[in-house]
Amino acid sequence: MRNIFLLYIPPSNYEALVHYEDTIKNRVPSEDIYRYVNQATRYKLSNVFGSRKIAVWGSRDTQANRSKFNKMEEGDDILIVEGDTIKLLGKIAAKTNNPDLSKQLWKDLKGKTSKGWSLIYFIANPVEIQVPFKEFNKLFNYSSIFQPRGFSIVAEDKLRKFYEQYDELYSILLKIKQGLPVQRKEGEIVSKDLIKEEASQYIPMQPEDVKEVLKSNIISDHVKMQWKLVNLGIKTGSKVWIPANDQKKIRELYHFENFEEDFSAGLDTQAKYVENIDVIWKEEFRIDAAFEIENTTSIYSGLLRFSDLTLVAPNTIYPLFIVSPIDKKNRLLEQLRRPTFRNLGIDKKVRFLSYETIDEIDRFFMDSTSGLSIKLLEGKAENLLVS
Repeated sequence: MRNIFLLYIPPSNYEALVHYEDTIKNRVPSEDIYRYVNQATRYKLSNVFGSRKIAVWGSRDTQANRSKFNKMEEGDDILIVEGDTIKLLGKIAAKTNNPDLSKQLWKDLKGKTSKGWSLIYFIANPVEIQVPFKEFNKLFNYSSIFQPRGFSIVAEDKLRKFYEQYDELYSILLKIKQGLPVQRKEGEIVSKDLIKEEASQYIPMQPEDVKEVLKSNIISDHVKMQWKLVNLGIKTGSKVWIPANDQKKIRELYHFENFEEDFSAGLDTQAKYVENIDVIWKEEFRIDAAFEIENTTSIYSGLLRFSDLTLVAPNTIYPLFIVSPIDKKNRLLEQLRRPTFRNLGIDKKVRFLSYETIDEIDRFFMDSTSGLSIKLLEGKAENLLVS
């Protein structure tokens, strides 16, 4: 159960708003931080941020603040609230009690060293959302006029009730910002139960599919497409993950070692629901995109993994892609017509990317190291809304 921290900035606190601009909005060069932190913290930060600038904030080292700070863990949510608005949403990447770093980061408005905010926390995936704080109050059943003060933490009983109903806060607030509906959890489901439930409706494998499975190049085609998606993910600036059993093949064939080491660190979704998806692109503590690569009627198994994920994390906002040869698109449509997938809205969430489209994108960006984005892939993919 993730903790949720609230940092309140009064609109009249001009000094705090200046510091916000300096170290959160504009962020701090990583080298200006690394020289002041110990090796363990530097290692954590470099794994999350690399050489990129880092959003950082701090609180005064009082007894009350320290008791909350001690509860802070990697992956916890933090909201910075200005007046009656949630100004920023992010994830805790690491923390340090560090007066020397505080002196370097924050001066008073006259340029002199301030009293210091030595309880320092580094913020991953910061996004300015400008959502009314009353939306938070609704989610956690606070009074409509509740207003946080200073540095605070959401009470454990409020957290428990929230997580009984919802998957995670980060995506929910982003959905609210976008005007999208928020869904409650339906509970976990195991793939084998889905298979049993729909066994009588199962679309049998066709003779041509049997022949395809027996071809020696099916597995190699799968691995080739995995590698292309891994390579494209790196070019978007994402970290990449493929199932542990597949990593050995990629290492041997393509001499690639840069898989995300601690894939589940900071993720709200239980790792077991995503770690076996064929390819994951990840940015800091957020999943950017998920890909299932399919050759035959195993499209069903890929959709099952996506449906399991949707049940335990219904508010996920990252795209889900089925990647398959173009001549398998109709088979995907057949599978999406199943009541289970339609009831979960999988037919509206999943996008189709053909092998041919991935090959085209791969050729276009072969000699490029920039310009590729997930938005580009979404634009190239097909939305397969089933009528």
